[in-house]
Amino acid sequence: MKNKLVWLVGGALLVAGIVWLIMAPTKPGKLDDFASCLAEKGAIFYGAFWCSHCQNQKALFGNSARLLPYVECSTPDGKNQLPICKDQGVTGYPTWDFITGTTTIRESGEISLARLSELTNCPLPVEN
Repeated sequence: MKNKLVWLVGGALLVAGIVWLIMAPTKPGKLDDFASCLAEKGAIFYGAFWCSHCQNQKALFGNSARLLPYVECSTPDGKNQLPICKDQGVTGYPTWDFITGTTTIRESGEISLARLSELTNCPLPVEN
């Protein structure tokens, strides 16, 4: 009987822990304002879940990557491109589009934070 009670309590604690992890708010990232500014300025980051360079690009932002203006281009099976990216003429990943007035500037590959700042006029946070 004690053994069943221990398993029951342990299971309940495990479920509560999983629920807490899912429901817990994400910690703010150092680049939250920068990533939000990129989106506000109309930048678009096209990528694919299987693309290592896209993962590297996101890693530059740490916890703030969730705020990037990211568009997934790959079908779930990773074998085809979604229409939204075909329609935009995206041929490689990562691809960034930047709207400057009536012109769109397109850059491909991993782009440094400094270059992203330059293209959008979004300020990078000052390092402490």
